[in-house]
Amino acid sequence: MEKEISQAVIRRLPRYYRYLGDLLHAGVERISSNELSVKMHVTASQIRQDLNNFGGFGQQGYGYNVPYLYEEIGKILGLNHRHNVIVIGVGNLGHAIANYISFERLSFTMIGAFDVNPELKGKKLGNVEVQLVDEIPEFLKTHDVDLAALTLPKESAEAVTQKLIANGVKAFWNFAHVDLDVPEGIVVQNVHLSDSLMQLSYNINQLKD
Repeated sequence: MEKEISQAVIRRLPRYYRYLGDLLHAGVERISSNELSVKMHVTASQIRQDLNNFGGFGQQGYGYNVPYLYEEIGKILGLNHRHNVIVIGVGNLGHAIANYISFERLSFTMIGAFDVNPELKGKKLGNVEVQLVDEIPEFLKTHDVDLAALTLPKESAEAVTQKLIANGVKAFWNFAHVDLDVPEGIVVQNVHLSDSLMQLSYNINQLKD
């Protein structure tokens, strides 16, 4: 794709995909931008502008073909390809990530799990056996890994990340309580749960004022 798409548009694409998936499951074949705007609480012009970045997809007087648009946005998001994931950190959050029901549906497949605790070695996380973090380089020699989910303490997150980068991993789903310092060409999606809670706390306080 030649033109650069803003991150704001990219952040909205999963929401379009989710709403279109709901419409698809409800048997809806087509929808106008105005009808979609009511459901999503986004202006119709914003929807049209966003989708025009990728070719538009709508037809004057018809609107959007829901199955087609759902499939096309899935392709834009890369969901038509399998993405191999490893989980680093096999605590409660690591288990929750491994069991996340959307993994397979969204083309993400967990192929490895690692922890620093020797007592966890050989135990099952989902369908894979837990290995030690020291075994990661050897694992990466024989497995293509697209994404590493980091659910480990912030004290060790940076060092583990650098080890993964040195062994060819280029994308990280970061649940550790630290902003990772990574070189250009490495993709990081931070998911700081405490940040979400603090934002929620702020909004609750606004209701009380």
